[in-house]
Amino acid sequence: MDQIQQLQRMIDESSRIVFFGGAGVSTESSIPDFRSTDGLYHQTYQYPPEVIVSHTFFVQKTEEFYDFYKKKMIFPDAKPNPAHLKLAELEKAGKLTAVVTQNIDGLHQKAGSQKVFELHGSVHRNYCQKCHKFFDVNYVAGAEGVPRCDECGGLVKPDVVLYEEGLDASVMRGAVDAISEADMLIIGGTSLVVYPAAGMIDYFHGKHLVLINKDATSRDRQAELCITDPIGEVLGQIRVNS
Repeated sequence: MDQIQQLQRMIDESSRIVFFGGAGVSTESSIPDFRSTDGLYHQTYQYPPEVIVSHTFFVQKTEEFYDFYKKKMIFPDAKPNPAHLKLAELEKAGKLTAVVTQNIDGLHQKAGSQKVFELHGSVHRNYCQKCHKFFDVNYVAGAEGVPRCDECGGLVKPDVVLYEEGLDASVMRGAVDAISEADMLIIGGTSLVVYPAAGMIDYFHGKHLVLINKDATSRDRQAELCITDPIGEVLGQIRVNS
């Protein structure tokens, strides 16, 4: 039995599947990841990317933050790939109960997924820090320089979790509950090095643990099945049998 057949069998016999994903899920939608050899962390900037996307940098060098953020973290034209679409299909069929994502691109929702726990927030939500008015991604992307509130002039901040900021407690709780109640956990497109997010998979006590990632991870030995092919290619071959 090849790996796709094994994955198909596990999905067929599961009814509470949770998907836990990272940047590798969106690379097939032409969104760069951070840690691979051609990812953002390996490119040269005036400041290291992990410094730029920190709370301190946002406060102290807001203009430079937004210059990087708009060019490298917002992809309004990106489209869901076969991985996003298949996960939405699995949810619609009543097989998948939740998607837990470290991504901020909103592609799972664009594909049709309803229950998505965004651990690191979303570029699609932005708020004035003064009056809390909501702004969409186009407002931020189209602003000249630093986006300001069109009502009170306050600074607009993306609802994304920067370095030095804590994760949203209610999102964390929802994700942990979903993982702990799952009978199958598919982990995809993540190197499992970003904490506390990566530690959440310890709450899984179900039957099937599957890892789909192009590089080896620290959890490979715990998985029943490890696949190193591109995730869109893999999930695109799965048939959804409700």
